[in-house]
Amino acid sequence: MRVLIIGLGYAGTRFLNAFSRTSERPEFAYVGRNRQDSPLPYYESTARALTEFQPDVVVVTVPDMAHAEVLSQLDGFRGFVLAEKPLALPGEDLSQIEFHLRDVSGFCMDLVERYSEATQVLRSHVLENDLRLVRAHFTWGKDRINDHRPTSGVQSEVIHPLDLVQWIAGRGGELVLDSVLGTRSDFSVSGDDVLDSVAVSARLDGGRVTGYSSFVNITRSRGIDFVFRDPAGELCYAAAVYDTPVWDADWLRVWRRTSDGDEPIREVDTRHRAVPDEARTIVKLSRMAEDVSDFVRHGHRPADPFPSLADAVSLQRLLNAMDTRVNSAAPVAYFPAGRPVLQEADLERLG
Repeated sequence: MRVLIIGLGYAGTRFLNAFSRTSERPEFAYVGRNRQDSPLPYYESTARALTEFQPDVVVVTVPDMAHAEVLSQLDGFRGFVLAEKPLALPGEDLSQIEFHLRDVSGFCMDLVERYSEATQVLRSHVLENDLRLVRAHFTWGKDRINDHRPTSGVQSEVIHPLDLVQWIAGRGGELVLDSVLGTRSDFSVSGDDVLDSVAVSARLDGGRVTGYSSFVNITRSRGIDFVFRDPAGELCYAAAVYDTPVWDADWLRVWRRTSDGDEPIREVDTRHRAVPDEARTIVKLSRMAEDVSDFVRHGHRPADPFPSLADAVSLQRLLNAMDTRVNSAAPVAYFPAGRPVLQEADLERLG
């Protein structure tokens, strides 16, 4: 199996490491503006790489603002595409992206938290017990202040909880946005008024959803609280926490309240599970890579379907609506006197 990585930066290197851990042990090549300090075959253009390397899988990990352009360069490609989120920038033509990817054998968007055991157990519990959403609330943020990687803004962060709420509790329904408050700033090298935080309210399958997401959270915080109603009319509670205190350390608790106290129903806890150094920060990503490899090489469909192109387009439309409707004040200036150049090596902050 041959894997072509378009954009061998921080995200691309994580995918390289994840695919290297799969049972297939693929060959790799990469496309980039410049040759990296890497022994892998290098191509200056996507077209040449597709022709000469003939990959089975293409991984798109370029900056957000280049996603649509690079995906369009895959016109006619018949292999599998794995793409970083979000799919595009607000205002870009989603129908053209779908058209250019019409021939691919499969597609997966990097909505990596679907591959958490906490997510999988909770989603199965909701479906098996016919639970209906009453209320969900998320807090999802991290610190990217003075991060020198280009970004479209908080759209790339809030996409995770928006997807998870629908995936876990939506029963096939889609979020309907009610309101959006936001804050813009110069936190990123991408501009002086990039949307860095949003507070949203929405509806989903009769339930209400609220949440806050930010790229300027000083402490990483990733969690979703749920209240469900079962067929008998009783309430069921669930709390899922992700990547705390470190990447891939996830926790889920599902319970009922009774006169004798809380009655535990389900629990998942990976916080104290030992992780080899070579798998640090890529446990869930490696599960995704293994599913892709198994599908490409053997035609085995994963137990849970890949986050599809249709899912990606639907989420992008939601992000576009958020961007159009956001109510924000004057932007915050973190660096009025200029941006200091810092060397960043903390994987927990970069992720």
